[in-house]
Amino acid sequence: MKKKVVLAYSGGLDTSFCCIYLTRDLGLEVHSVLVNTGGFSYEELKGVEERAFKMGVTSHHVVDETKNFYDTCVRYLVYGNVLKNNTYPLSVSAERVSQATAIANYVKQIGAQYVAHGSTGAGNDQVRFDMIFNILIPGVEILTPIRDLKLSREEEIEYLKKHGVEMNFEKAKYSINKGIWGTSVGGKETLTSNLGLPEEAWPTQVTSTEVKNLELVFENGELVGIDNEKYDHPTKAIQALQAIAQREPRLAAGLYASRCGLPTSSSSSFASSRTTSLVEPVRR
Repeated sequence: MKKKVVLAYSGGLDTSFCCIYLTRDLGLEVHSVLVNTGGFSYEELKGVEERAFKMGVTSHHVVDETKNFYDTCVRYLVYGNVLKNNTYPLSVSAERVSQATAIANYVKQIGAQYVAHGSTGAGNDQVRFDMIFNILIPGVEILTPIRDLKLSREEEIEYLKKHGVEMNFEKAKYSINKGIWGTSVGGKETLTSNLGLPEEAWPTQVTSTEVKNLELVFENGELVGIDNEKYDHPTKAIQALQAIAQREPRLAAGLYASRCGLPTSSSSSFASSRTTSLVEPVRR
């Protein structure tokens, strides 16, 4: 009987490589898990599920941690006005505890002998995942193919092509992380300070050509309304704002090649690598 491995799966290049490698090279029974922290639409989740089964997984499971992630983490980033270097919202690193915890719980649920993630050896995500797994599921071996094999994204692409995998390999040159608190994109351009990301690197492209003015309504520091519409939870307001921001040329957010859902400071400006726009906050 094959041993089970739970793979933290997003459908991107790194975790797609892990799927094929774990099933075909290591001969394991792969159970993929996507922990949604607010960055995936229903259509995107279905697409990821279809891709996972094409990659040969035995099962695919989705855990929606959006509200829990906001209530236990993002809310306090807002309260504390927490920005790395007073600039960068912790849109990626903050998610990892929620994601790793949900994955560890699923490992225990199905009795897997291994847990795997697609982190490289370059950043701190590897530490966050490993630390949570070692605390919550100490007897389960952690597999990290990308880190252990020291693979470049180009090598991963060649491996997948060799195994007959079809995907958008131009887009796969970039590492994309989407969540409720922002979207980050990494690629060769972000390894230096003199190059900017091409527009096509982003998961969505600007479609509007007009400036849009918005009234944002805050209660106790949390976004609860946009213009005349009130939302029953801040996550819904943030997602609605992000849906607007990702298509507007002058209402966006982020740096370090990131787009963030809303400002966490008292300033009412959204910073963007393209342009800057002002919005009117209404505090209650």
